[in-house]
Amino acid sequence: MNKTILITGASSGFGKGTAIGLAKKGHRVIAAVHVEPLKTILLEEAQKEKVELEVIILDVTKESDRQFAASHYDVDILMSNAGVMETGPVAEIPIENVRRNYEVNVFAPLQLAQSFLPKMVKKGNGKIIFTSSMGGLITVPFAAIYTSTKHALEGIAEGLKEELTGTGVEICTVNPGVFGTGFNDRGAETMLKWWNPEQSLSKPEIIHAFTDTSSLEQQLNPKLMIDAMIRIAEEENSLFRNVIPESIIPWIRKTQEHAWKAKRNEMLTINPNSL
Repeated sequence: MNKTILITGASSGFGKGTAIGLAKKGHRVIAAVHVEPLKTILLEEAQKEKVELEVIILDVTKESDRQFAASHYDVDILMSNAGVMETGPVAEIPIENVRRNYEVNVFAPLQLAQSFLPKMVKKGNGKIIFTSSMGGLITVPFAAIYTSTKHALEGIAEGLKEELTGTGVEICTVNPGVFGTGFNDRGAETMLKWWNPEQSLSKPEIIHAFTDTSSLEQQLNPKLMIDAMIRIAEEENSLFRNVIPESIIPWIRKTQEHAWKAKRNEMLTINPNSL
């Protein structure tokens, strides 16, 4: 059955691919982008792909934009996908960068969900899918502010799932690993504006181990994640947590377990190649 689906952060990456993919399958897709020029670009992309997309301006941090979307659209599925990444060591990152990351990645998806949930609960049906991250389940050094926002989002999603049990509303997360959408690359660059590694509080060997961007050359094909997001949007009774690719789950679990044992001068992070 065709559904009405609103997806935020639809101008690029997972959001764009998922929006176009769902539209190709016949769903009514409201693709939200946060500034006007991106609307033009996305409409041109939809025309090339020969799909119908309803593109709207929705800056998820703006109350007026959120309320407009909630009052004008009765959606079956809200895919809360918009996000940003601020990087840099926790002991040194400017607090304004931290606040921005939380405004976009935590407060905005919570407020957007609160805007749509009354309609969903009233009709006894609906689904909210939060784009989290593998970083919502573990902490990534020098991206810990970003991963902490995803930890917070996980907690919000878990709370919603528990508290809305029996209402007919489904809550779930998608947790991508490291995919080559450009998001990780741009996020890694954010610290270059303000951070001086020569004056950092972190040890040089730690800095070198976790700020080497050569690992970004090994990122996964985004199609794997996009296909999973399309599947999760279409299916009924999804798993609550959906880590993609599934091959990283053992590493995530081992890292979580190690946090219970680590002591002073022991890293929490486990090298996935050691498993």
